[in-house]
Amino acid sequence: MEKPAVTDVPLNELLRRRWSPRAFDPRPVEKEALRRIFEAARWAASAYNEQPWRFLLASRDQEPAFSLLLGCLVEQNQVWAANAGVLAVGVTRKFFTHNEKPNRHAHHDLGLAVAQLSLQAVAEGIFVHPMAGFSPERVRQVWSVPEIYEPLVALALGYPGDPDLLAEDLRQREYAPRERRALEELVFGGTWNDPFWK
Repeated sequence: MEKPAVTDVPLNELLRRRWSPRAFDPRPVEKEALRRIFEAARWAASAYNEQPWRFLLASRDQEPAFSLLLGCLVEQNQVWAANAGVLAVGVTRKFFTHNEKPNRHAHHDLGLAVAQLSLQAVAEGIFVHPMAGFSPERVRQVWSVPEIYEPLVALALGYPGDPDLLAEDLRQREYAPRERRALEELVFGGTWNDPFWK
């Protein structure tokens, strides 16, 4: 299943096709496709070229790592993410390496990396669902994450599956239309809340 965005202006097809499904086909993701996806993340921009992101990765054919990472998700995410081909957690280094001062841009930079890997995934026929619903403390414990790093986002990656196999509440969300705020609510010119495009 695909749900291309209905945009106000034409966009690149990868951007239109990118979305976050919950219905995944449980087949594994090929290692070379994964390598290309995370290579895209590697080339994201970052403050001082710090590249503060790290990824913990578990493919469904890698037990018990996959089950351990699945167990770090909140229960309602475990229900559907169990079918993903790959689970991952994006982690940020909290301090710059060149001076050990706090890196207040690290979260932004990880976001850029996740955006790039998500688009490369779409090009591979794979979809990514980022999740806030996981336990950073459990990730830290299970994966021995050092204190200078912060687990920030969980990811389910895989090939699209059949939404009709989801529970009713999830199926409704899967088929619901995609919505976004209008550009006039997001981009201002001159003063706050004054839309750039009028």
